[in-house]
Amino acid sequence: MVTILPGDPVYSMFGHSALRVHDPAQNIDRLYNYGTFDFSDPLFIPKFAYGHLRYFLSVVPYQRALRAYRQQRRPVLEQTLNLTRTQRTALFRVLQVNARPENRHYQYVFFFDNCSTRVRDALEQALGDAVQFGGRPRPDATFRHMLDPYAANLPLVDLSFDLALGTPADRRVTPREAHFLPDYLFEAFAHATVQSGDTTRALVARTDTTQWIDGYEATPTAFPWPLVAGWTILVLTLGWTGWQATTGRRPGGAGDALLLAAVGVTGLLACFLWFVSTYAVTEHNWNLLWAWPTHLIAATVLLWRPSAPGLRTYLAATAVGAAVVALGWTWWPQDLHAAVFPIVLTVGVRTGWRALGGAGPGSARGLEG
Repeated sequence: MVTILPGDPVYSMFGHSALRVHDPAQNIDRLYNYGTFDFSDPLFIPKFAYGHLRYFLSVVPYQRALRAYRQQRRPVLEQTLNLTRTQRTALFRVLQVNARPENRHYQYVFFFDNCSTRVRDALEQALGDAVQFGGRPRPDATFRHMLDPYAANLPLVDLSFDLALGTPADRRVTPREAHFLPDYLFEAFAHATVQSGDTTRALVARTDTTQWIDGYEATPTAFPWPLVAGWTILVLTLGWTGWQATTGRRPGGAGDALLLAAVGVTGLLACFLWFVSTYAVTEHNWNLLWAWPTHLIAATVLLWRPSAPGLRTYLAATAVGAAVVALGWTWWPQDLHAAVFPIVLTVGVRTGWRALGGAGPGSARGLEG
């Protein structure tokens, strides 16, 4: 098995697993890669958003793949499998059958059916009960928390994950489910066994670092700018609101409308991922407690009809909802991103202020808000 460590592009942030078949006598040296997708498809982005991810098994010369990973500055590790001739032949046949045009495509499901789990499945399909994966690795973490180290250098991606994933991602991961990440599949192979007749032996005969990159750092920690930006927005909002309150200036509409619209778009996307897309892990998203899609309508009303009946009541309900979310922050069944907390408070402050003291039309002097 070949494990390619994470790279800079987002699609390579979790690393990669593949199978190498090397037979010098037959002049065979191929990499069987279940993680191939066609990014040139003009509908790739809509399909990705909907959850229709068609990945496929590709077969390329191993040295060519190695050069490509070197260009991406990604180290490559190899685990030579301790298989008998019969077992090697069986695995090779499974790979050959899977690589046929009519068989090579599959529906990619990140946590449960991806480039790593397909490697394990191919081995089990070929060897049956002869290969056994034990209780390691045991991550003792949720799916969401397992993703965090890989997104440490991509704060916006980390925030996106937490906004998009629902409560299914907050379930504890079993040792077998942990195989969806190449690092954990690597460890699982290192602790697995294979049986031949009455003999049980380690699945991995030898581990080699085929390619290393000097200065490589898989997940360097980046500046947490979404969190800093969230708290900066809250501090500025408190100062802005305090200035309006002490000077008697009525709040304008533009700033608050922009805030509500941004939060409403977030909620609308969460609803799309829950109710429209085919992703199961984006269901039951508790971010909708604070990101109401109806804020988009409220933003429009605030801009064009700030004195509309019912707007002040809606803003009061929004402020109460924000307060409830903030007070129950540590008790919700879903782990909400830390950068969201100051945004929730910002929404509560502005909608509460408007509901209590200034939901009417802004004066000419107040439109700078």
